[in-house]
Amino acid sequence: MDPDAFTASLFKWDPRTVLPAAAPSRPPLLEYAVAPAVAPTYHPSRAPRELGGLEELFQAYGIRYYTAAKIAELGFTVSTLVDMKDEELDDMMNSLSQIFRWDLLVGERYGIKAAVRAERRRVDDDDVKRRHNNNLLSADTTTNALDALSQEGLSEEPVVQREKEAVGSGGGSTWEVVVAEERRKQQRRRRTRMKASVQQEENEELEEEEGEENDEGNNMSGGGCERQREHPFIVTEPGEVARGKKNGLDYLFHLYEQCREFLMQVQAIAKDRGEKCPTKVTNQVFRYAKKAGASYINKPKMRHYVHCYALHCLDEEVSNELRRAFKERGENVGAWRQACYKPLVAIAARQGWDIDAIFNAHPRLSIWYVPTKLRQLCHAERNSAAASSSVSAGSAHLPF
Repeated sequence: MDPDAFTASLFKWDPRTVLPAAAPSRPPLLEYAVAPAVAPTYHPSRAPRELGGLEELFQAYGIRYYTAAKIAELGFTVSTLVDMKDEELDDMMNSLSQIFRWDLLVGERYGIKAAVRAERRRVDDDDVKRRHNNNLLSADTTTNALDALSQEGLSEEPVVQREKEAVGSGGGSTWEVVVAEERRKQQRRRRTRMKASVQQEENEELEEEEGEENDEGNNMSGGGCERQREHPFIVTEPGEVARGKKNGLDYLFHLYEQCREFLMQVQAIAKDRGEKCPTKVTNQVFRYAKKAGASYINKPKMRHYVHCYALHCLDEEVSNELRRAFKERGENVGAWRQACYKPLVAIAARQGWDIDAIFNAHPRLSIWYVPTKLRQLCHAERNSAAASSSVSAGSAHLPF
């Protein structure tokens, strides 16, 4: 089809112009087409808006203009495509083929998905960058920013140097440096929180033992609004009542019996409510004891001396002898607590080193978890016993 004839047929708006006078009528048509200077420059910038921005989205991925036009005609925009899943994109392309009888090329199908993924990444990067800029604007002064750097353990010079390198290398790497810096800060904060949590757990485990050595002054110095710490334990013989602001070992073992009663109460409540019943003393039992007014029963202390209570249950005679010996020597509770491990390891050795089975077989110990240190000691003693037996068996076969 002749483009000149097509253009002339479009602009036959003057009835005085006829076909024989085509030569003199061409200049007005050309003048009319060229006169508005906005027309040639306005058309390219107008197409993306007409297609909802799809042309800019697809132009680098080998997708035909008419394919983008058909997608826009279906009512899809860039925002809609970005929020769609891959399965929904497949449905959209199938609908495009069925409704318009439009054959999509294989490359166009993959190009549409690739363009949408790239647009998602760009939008995410813009959101992160905008949040980062908002955080920078929320800072009061430059001094606060420098204080933040010093609190993070950073110096200003490396940060400025990285920014200069990023500016010299291009705009894209600037954002990569900022993201990497934020990631390093998050890692440092995470390590700091982990160290703090580990230190807190260690302090909870050693809280009771430290209170046994220097506690009387601390107990008297607490204010009325603070929770008073329980009186420390001292080594006492069986049946002996501790004097002064001290607690004996019989009282310590009585606390484990109280925990058993609280566990049975929690189990009864759980059965009435149709909930799962705990079989061991867990945090739920300690919370129930605290609500019942027994704030002196807490998890760190009960877990701290559970192996001492185990020796008292498994072999009360050995436990009593150990208490008398340490009472005569004037030892503190910490030394007595450490000495309670050895008899338990000996009991485990006589019963096949299965300390868990020993706890579960006893009615008063089955509700308590086996201490990790006790399990480790049994494992190490079993390995050393096996190694010594293998060495002795090997030396028996030597010729000399």
